[in-house]
Amino acid sequence: MEKAFITDKEFHLADFRKASLTKGDYENCVFKGCNFSDGFLDNQNFMECEFLDCNFSNTNLAHTIFKEVTFKGCKMVGLKFEECNDFLMSFRFDNCTLNLSSFYQLKLNGQFFSSCKLIGVDFTETDLTRAVFKDCDLQNTVFYRSVLEFTDFSSAINFEINPEENRIKKARFSRQGLEGLLKKYDIEIA
Repeated sequence: MEKAFITDKEFHLADFRKASLTKGDYENCVFKGCNFSDGFLDNQNFMECEFLDCNFSNTNLAHTIFKEVTFKGCKMVGLKFEECNDFLMSFRFDNCTLNLSSFYQLKLNGQFFSSCKLIGVDFTETDLTRAVFKDCDLQNTVFYRSVLEFTDFSSAINFEINPEENRIKKARFSRQGLEGLLKKYDIEIA
């Protein structure tokens, strides 16, 4: 069965929890206020799409392609992005809640996160070269054996990064953020 090809379509307040989104290739589509939570969004292709104020919590994303996709104001709790198809993967997150999600072993060079909550997120062995965490809360987020070279943490808060377990060459931090790099040493910064 061939997948549908859907282009330039808008979806408003659709509830995809019980009736799944039609399997297909979605190009230049906009999804506003849609609910995908606890549902299946697997084996889909999204190219140059926008998701605005959507709920993706605990959604199955297995083998899904996200290419040049923007998420704004979305709730994305407990997602396993490493199960997506990573071919040409590129997305942007603005004002999203990504708590307890995982990006394990993905290559996310130049990834942009703006004003996001990334509490308890797993970036283990993730390549975040040149990524930006602008005004993001990274409380309890795991960076282990991650590539953070040239990554911008200058306005991020609540992060803990062990410089001995991650590659951080040329990463950017604010003076206030230095505490997150030194926490493992149990020293006091005045």
